[in-house]
Amino acid sequence: MTKRNRFRVTAVVAGLALSGAVAVGLFARAESVPVLELREQTHIHGLAVDRQDPENLLIATHHGLFRAGPGGEAERISVVQDFMGFTPHPSDPSTLYASGHPADGGNLGFIASTDGGANWEQVSLGEGGPVDFHQMTVSPADPMVVYGAFGGLQVSRDGGKTWSVAGPLPERLIDLAASAQDADTLYAATESGLLVSKDAGGTWAAAVEGSPVSLVEVTPDGTLYAFVLGQGLLRSGEGELDLASVGADWGDRILLHLAVDPANKDRTFVASHQGNILASKDGGATWSEFGR
Repeated sequence: MTKRNRFRVTAVVAGLALSGAVAVGLFARAESVPVLELREQTHIHGLAVDRQDPENLLIATHHGLFRAGPGGEAERISVVQDFMGFTPHPSDPSTLYASGHPADGGNLGFIASTDGGANWEQVSLGEGGPVDFHQMTVSPADPMVVYGAFGGLQVSRDGGKTWSVAGPLPERLIDLAASAQDADTLYAATESGLLVSKDAGGTWAAAVEGSPVSLVEVTPDGTLYAFVLGQGLLRSGEGELDLASVGADWGDRILLHLAVDPANKDRTFVASHQGNILASKDGGATWSEFGR
């Protein structure tokens, strides 16, 4: 890894590690904001296609959960709180999972919404909690299996009600994604490469070495995406990974979050470390700024 890449990834990780009380005043009165201005006013921590209304994109931020339509307006649909970790349920369109911080500080534990993100309840404190999962993922192979990073790699096998520590976290962890084929298979994006575990995080092996990986995502149909610095956005089916480039020249952008429409895998959305949200309607061949 070059010094320049290490500096850039370290800066990204520092941004992902933001914690503490949420600045409520920013969105206390404003219920909506142009999606193109979100990056100027908050940090984006996750994306998901709104499967109850697939034209819309759900944007988890430091100041609440927003729903944005193609017209360009992002409406805050939750209370003001920090969604540090955020992931949709892989098969239930109305259920979302998250973790982070309430507006008055502290940790939220593992929380869930069953109405598309409007209302949230704590499911559990997590192991040694209340936890603040900055990285979390739900297994598409078995949605009762959830992984989160807090004081080690934690795993729940009952939908987040109870948790145990599966093992230590990979060094310089940036992102996690569970396999769509096997609930005990897990991928980790780190500053040193892409890792894979076949035993629920007990041990790890290198899948991509020598370059920082800033995101990893696995769709319910078994497609793996990873953003590798110096190579761009890559895609492969699971199994024997054969990563191929997806679309654009990303320039200085480092992609942190990705969402694919489960009903139309050609519709893909990404968010960069600069707060840009880009959309593709052709499986990643071409991209445009979402909301413009």
